[in-house]
Amino acid sequence: MIEKALWLYYAAQSDQTPTWAKTVIYGALGYFILPIDIIPDITPVIGYVDDFGALSAVIATIYIYIDENVKILASQKLKDWFSE
Repeated sequence: MIEKALWLYYAAQSDQTPTWAKTVIYGALGYFILPIDIIPDITPVIGYVDDFGALSAVIATIYIYIDENVKILASQKLKDWFSE
């Protein structure tokens, strides 16, 4: 799920992404990080279902702006954060 959030973040940083798509992206990322959810994140497993659903819906909406460069940047950031 973190990779998908990074896709959205880097797509929002791109000059190729229009303002309407950036607005949708920032809304989904805000929902992802804010503690107020429809299903609280403290609920085991199911607490992240609504976050995943929001991210998935936005990815489906703006997928055309998630190019190979965005995926590479996200992959590199994941390696920076989680590699040993």
